[in-house]
Amino acid sequence: MTPEQLTGRDAGHIVEVADPRCQVHAGTRGALLELCRAACKAGFELAVASSFRSFERQLTIWNEKFSGRRAVLDAAGRPLDIAPLDDAARIRAILLWSALPGASRHHWGTDVDLIDRASVPPGYHVQLVGAEFERGGPFEAFHEWLLRHAAGFGFFKPYRGILSGVAPEPWHWSHAEIAEPARQCLTPELLLQALESAPIRGKEALAARIGELHATYVRDIDRPAFV
Repeated sequence: MTPEQLTGRDAGHIVEVADPRCQVHAGTRGALLELCRAACKAGFELAVASSFRSFERQLTIWNEKFSGRRAVLDAAGRPLDIAPLDDAARIRAILLWSALPGASRHHWGTDVDLIDRASVPPGYHVQLVGAEFERGGPFEAFHEWLLRHAAGFGFFKPYRGILSGVAPEPWHWSHAEIAEPARQCLTPELLLQALESAPIRGKEALAARIGELHATYVRDIDRPAFV
């Protein structure tokens, strides 16, 4: 991938998939379709809640959270009042659940948020919170199936609450074959370059801590055992 593709500023590596409907890296498409077919045979209706996300989309999410126009959640998933927080504290709070523009793994088209559409109750709005994938949640069985089988198709969970500063995300799966080289290529310098010309809130505080932020939220993930 080019520097622009790594940071979500170019989508030349992305292809459209009709079923499950999503946008992913061209090299991830085949593995995702195989995973989808296997899930179907097991009685699930695999759906992609989120796939490729551009730099501009991630920037909008970031700025809305930084300014308080979009909810920021604490570690327990409860709304957090960010009004009294300084820029550095706001950055830490946002990064617990949302990636920095230019640093989102969704930029690569290798990462997808997966649910079982067949398990969504009528009228229910999927929230992508941990409780939905735990015991008694609508996606408990689907999540257990993925834990047993997703690695066989090259997918792993990068955010399990072990090494990464990102909160555990049981819905977030990554295609290791392409995602791991992308992670290694996305350096602090490349990330800072993408942010320098962007109208991002907290830019000064971000630039001052870019090395630390890169290490905590980009470099240090919960890596797959099969790579």
